[in-house]
Amino acid sequence: MAFRAIEWLDDSDTLRLIDQKVLPQQVRYLELNTTAEIAGAIHDMTVRGAPAIGVAAAFGILQAARSFADAPAEEMQSALQQADAVLRASRPTAVNLFWALDRMKAVWADAADPANLPAALHREALAIEEDDIAVNRAISAEALKILPQKVTFFHHCNTGSLATVDLGTALGIIRSAHEAGHEVFAYLDETRPRLQGAKLSSFELLEFGVPHAIVVDGASAHIMRTQDVDIAVVGCDRVAANGDVANKIGTYNLALAAADNDVPFYVAAPMSTIDFATPDGDAIEIEERDNAEVTEINGQSIAPPDAPAFNPAFDVTPNRLIAGIITEYGIARPPFTDSLAAMRTAQQNALKEDV
Repeated sequence: MAFRAIEWLDDSDTLRLIDQKVLPQQVRYLELNTTAEIAGAIHDMTVRGAPAIGVAAAFGILQAARSFADAPAEEMQSALQQADAVLRASRPTAVNLFWALDRMKAVWADAADPANLPAALHREALAIEEDDIAVNRAISAEALKILPQKVTFFHHCNTGSLATVDLGTALGIIRSAHEAGHEVFAYLDETRPRLQGAKLSSFELLEFGVPHAIVVDGASAHIMRTQDVDIAVVGCDRVAANGDVANKIGTYNLALAAADNDVPFYVAAPMSTIDFATPDGDAIEIEERDNAEVTEINGQSIAPPDAPAFNPAFDVTPNRLIAGIITEYGIARPPFTDSLAAMRTAQQNALKEDV
């Protein structure tokens, strides 16, 4: 690829990130040397996308372990507990963050041999990174089975190589269809307030030569009615056990527009984003961010001084609006309580076979 969103530099214990806050005007990389820096990068959306922040958090734990590699066992455990807490507090909605931290915690909590802990955490962080690459490719393979040869997509936010380690989820499907020889066109809504569609998804599709057009968020219903859109596909930050989906604000609007125009609405979701402990969308915590994201664009005020604003970063799309949830184990269909549970069983059986 011409760019890589996230990369661990093992010789310097450094996490190298592309600074997504300055794309597409600049392609700038940052090298983060502490857990606190990684947590800050997750919080301020230097790195973003549910899979990518999970991988970043895993390497944040590794950094903490290596920083205390020569410390007594109790001191290392205390440092890891603190690092875990700081990273968990960085963003509340994306379940991949907690999934990755839970995987790392299973390695470091009550470790019998602290001397070997940094090496064990290094292996686990790399495994999380490698799993993300494999899962994304499996999701695209499942999606290609249902796509026509000529396909027009509608996509929200950014779910590609900038939001993951390599290919991406929903945008990865669009790119994979293009690379597989499908006649592809994609409408990318701008995705206010941070404009991830206009800034990031278009940046990626230009890099990979995928035909597309940026549209304003409010144009989705009109475009679906007039431009023969075949499929809407989005990513997600958390899927509840009943199939309700939390994703970037505006996803619910897009699903409503799709339903009114008979456009099938699909969600690309690694199994790591499905939270079986959360019964439905009402139980998902929705992050609220700085009002300046609404009242300013790139630091330029677009609202009256001191104008009030409300800035939920995510919304919940009810399962009734979703045609399918595309996972690495197949496509879950309604009723999602049953089909997602079947996916989990398939995943558990595959893990047993691997062991």
